[in-house]
Amino acid sequence: MTIIVDGKKIADEIENKIKKEILRTKIVPSLVSVLVGNDKPSKRYAKLIQRASARVGIHFEIYKFPENIPEKELIDSISSLNKKDSVDGILLHVPLPEDIDERKIFSSINPEKDIEGVHPLNRGKMYMGIEDPVPCVAEAVIRVLNRYNVEICGKDAVVIGHSNTIGKPISALLLNRNATVTVCHEYTKDLRKYTEKADIIVSATGVKDLIREDMVREGAIVIDVGRDIDFKNVSKKVSLITPPFGGIGPVTVSILMEHTYKLAKKKVI
Repeated sequence: MTIIVDGKKIADEIENKIKKEILRTKIVPSLVSVLVGNDKPSKRYAKLIQRASARVGIHFEIYKFPENIPEKELIDSISSLNKKDSVDGILLHVPLPEDIDERKIFSSINPEKDIEGVHPLNRGKMYMGIEDPVPCVAEAVIRVLNRYNVEICGKDAVVIGHSNTIGKPISALLLNRNATVTVCHEYTKDLRKYTEKADIIVSATGVKDLIREDMVREGAIVIDVGRDIDFKNVSKKVSLITPPFGGIGPVTVSILMEHTYKLAKKKVI
């Protein structure tokens, strides 16, 4: 029987724990989302974060900037947020406009307020096995696997997608847990050759129905980050799968709440 991951349930558990901690410690964390341009998925994500923040008791603000903002002005604005004691966490929504160097903007975030582990210092720590903090999507994947007692050590894992914010971090966290990891992407010539033998598949491309039933083996674990899986047919064959809605998404947002609280708590201790 296939287990369908209940991401909402996991997220509720995490949020309830954070809410209780905020009430107990009387720490009121503050999170700022930096939104550049009019990317619709980023706007939707910001709204989900806003709702989650209200549920758990986190102060949340959105700083919106026009798509044509000069790179230096954006960096100066983030530097200003870095200096504000009232701001515990900074989240930069991507993608950014093409004329802005994402790496420069990530590097401008104070590592101690880097809610997603995107600063080069925090990213380097992650590759050394120090996961504090790491991108929330990547952590959500690991949390889901752990929650359902999926053994990672020694397993053959295929990660599809090699973005700096999702694919690469997921690969790193799996490697940190001693999986044998293969990373595939848009230039991989024969994707099926890799997926059909994998114990664990994590797909994060945003390509609808990229992973079909004939591409996975019986009993595999399939984690859908980009709504890439032909859920109706693949779910008949695998042992565990995340649904296209209510899977990794809610868990990601709840972990963002958790990271914000942890950063706020560090300032007090």
